[in-house]
Amino acid sequence: MKATIVTIGDEILIGQIVDTNSGFIAKSLDRIGVEVTEMISISDEKNHILDTFAKLQNKVDVVIVTGGLGPTKDDVTKKTFCDYFNDELVVNPEVLAHVTQLIEGFYKRPISQINKDQALVPSTCTILHNQVGTAPGMWMKKENTVFISLPGVPYEMKYLVENEIIPKIVREYKRPYIIHKTILTYGQGESMVAERIENWENNLPEFIKLAYLPNPGRVRLRLSARGTDKEFLESALEENIKSLAAIIGDIIVGYEEDETIESVVGKILTRQNKTLSTAESFTGGKVGYALSAIPGSSKYYKGTIVSYATEAKVNVLGISQDLIDKHSVVSAEVASAMALKVKEILKTDYAIATTGNAGPTKGDSNAEIGTVFLAIATPNDIIVEEFNFGQPREKVIDRATIKSLEILQKEILKNVQ
Repeated sequence: MKATIVTIGDEILIGQIVDTNSGFIAKSLDRIGVEVTEMISISDEKNHILDTFAKLQNKVDVVIVTGGLGPTKDDVTKKTFCDYFNDELVVNPEVLAHVTQLIEGFYKRPISQINKDQALVPSTCTILHNQVGTAPGMWMKKENTVFISLPGVPYEMKYLVENEIIPKIVREYKRPYIIHKTILTYGQGESMVAERIENWENNLPEFIKLAYLPNPGRVRLRLSARGTDKEFLESALEENIKSLAAIIGDIIVGYEEDETIESVVGKILTRQNKTLSTAESFTGGKVGYALSAIPGSSKYYKGTIVSYATEAKVNVLGISQDLIDKHSVVSAEVASAMALKVKEILKTDYAIATTGNAGPTKGDSNAEIGTVFLAIATPNDIIVEEFNFGQPREKVIDRATIKSLEILQKEILKNVQ
């Protein structure tokens, strides 16, 4: 079963907003075995929408459209559906009752004609009830293709996908199983990982596909199995993951997409009942943000001191000006002092410190642009590593953030009894 996702709106095409709807819909369809073959963003112009529908007709099983269902004149999706299906708009009593209750009962204001017009839908469509908004979803079929229209407001779209569309597809269509397993690796680049697992990759069965998903400092390996026997697919994936771990187990830190390095570190700290703090310079709080974004991180993460400027390192963290003058603000000595100071101030078991030249200029140090020092203070030791992550600035910051967490993980595991 194949699907195409179409987002309608000039605001997407001019970069005014970012399309997050397509990603959510694609993941939701993938979980039930529907293959998304294409994502398209088009303008909210009737003829363009009609041309897109015609091109997709009978090429895919499902077309999911988001956007253009609002009450204003520039929202043309419902009228365009009528043109494509040779239909007409009629008032749906159930939708009208819902809109009236929402406007008059919840918002406590008189309902206007423009609000009432939200209840206008093509006469032959199947209504997808939007409990959290005024614009209903629409389900219409022409020949071999179902066209589904959803509001562009993300929380309304998500409600309809989860409560209306996915259950309806599951009930009405027979689908294959698509199972993904994601292995998280840290510390080696994509090309190095590929060299190490080349023979393993060449011997994967035909129904399992491997994809490399590289990010600064990490590479995710996604295995995708497709077929009709779910138990067989899961067993084959587990078997191949075990053989992969035997080859690159030294850089594997977790599994599945939500198992990031920061969540892995958090789980280890939680099991060990240990705490962590951070002192950041050029990363500007990004390490702290990554850690605090994990639900439940308050159990182990106590906070960060962002001492971006040299005077903040002196006045807030208490780093000696003599130490800075002697070794430079970008140095192993200053990184060590930052980690030890924040560990002392916030009374934690572990601490991370970052200092470096992310560019584009050198700032208060003569160290080469891209040079960073990452320090880890443990209960019994202090570890400092130097790197040069090159350019651009964003790459240096991202790689340093990931690398600091990777080093921390290794040091914590050394202290596990």
